[in-house]
Amino acid sequence: MKLLNTDIKNNVLKSMLQILERERKTIIEANKKDLDAFEREDQALYDRLIVNDKKVDEMMAAVKAVMLQEDPVGKEITNRTLDNKLNIVNTTAPFGTILIIYESRPDVTIEAAVLAFKANNKILLKGGKEALNSNLALEKCWHEALEQNELSKDWIKLLHLKREETQEFLKNPTEPLDLIVPRGGERLINFVKTHATCAVLISGRGNNFLYVSEQADWSKAVNVIINAKTDKISGCNALDKVLINKNLPDYETKVKMLQQKLEQYKVEVLVDKKIARILTDKEIVTNEDVWHEEFLALKILIGEVESLDEAISAINKYSGKHSAAIITEDKTEALNFMHNVDSAAVYHNASTRFTDGGQMGVGAELAISTDKLHHRGPLGLNQLVTNKYYVYGDGQVRV
Repeated sequence: MKLLNTDIKNNVLKSMLQILERERKTIIEANKKDLDAFEREDQALYDRLIVNDKKVDEMMAAVKAVMLQEDPVGKEITNRTLDNKLNIVNTTAPFGTILIIYESRPDVTIEAAVLAFKANNKILLKGGKEALNSNLALEKCWHEALEQNELSKDWIKLLHLKREETQEFLKNPTEPLDLIVPRGGERLINFVKTHATCAVLISGRGNNFLYVSEQADWSKAVNVIINAKTDKISGCNALDKVLINKNLPDYETKVKMLQQKLEQYKVEVLVDKKIARILTDKEIVTNEDVWHEEFLALKILIGEVESLDEAISAINKYSGKHSAAIITEDKTEALNFMHNVDSAAVYHNASTRFTDGGQMGVGAELAISTDKLHHRGPLGLNQLVTNKYYVYGDGQVRV
């Protein structure tokens, strides 16, 4: 796709804001068809599917925020003139074509597209069948905004492919494909990594851990745990596992207090064998796979550790490398934890629920990357570009 002037891109986004407001009722009605057809066996997926007035407002806020952000394309990274007088300028450049695969969440159809487009990328959207009507309504809005500004609808389009067709498309794309971002569980990620023939940037699952040190402020710990677990169970930044140091003062009393507090919020508590000696009526986890699991439910697993090193080791072994937190009043211990835990975001005395583009000051996000190349954490506008070298000469040849 050709390089667009910033004003043209912003004019498309201005049109999109007007169209979303005008089509608000139509979008919500389309979403109701999806909700009515959805079997509510998966509450987290259902919650992600909902589009109401508040959600439309959030979509519009995302479009407006990106419109107001500086264009990330064509920024100078380095500029060097060598002894041979070659001037070498490294600048930001679009990826080209990005494919995002996601389940539920029609708002991704807005946020992913607005970010990709402002960064001058073409985007292919492969949403889940459960959000088909919602996504079709939103795609129609995008196409109208593009056509109003005399641009091709090909900049933003939905892919209507079944699983087998998606597999074939990944292996043999019918058009140039530069980057794939799968947003979903382990099964989806493995499917894409197995079949893709271009770069894949992993937007990983959560399965986030929190460690309560023996030097923790207990009141602080409980408040953070409750928020991280219950604020939004469908969020990939929600808390799933709590590790408590056995040397915490009044250890057994505090473990029982935490259980009671969690159950006030209707959270199901699972325990390891050591915690089971204190919480004798709770289900003991014997299957190691549960430690790897992202719950996306009002469920939490509490385990006991003897040291900071044991906590770090467990987190690095089992977590989704998304977010991890330590509750401690010892800043040196906190820094040790943050240096050595292998996660995209590490927290000291704060809820994991802040791993979010908007909350971290990045703005709208395409996904939360748990990969290390080319970026880790929220994928905002400035992360949807690559780089390109412009080399200016005057007849130089290499000798």
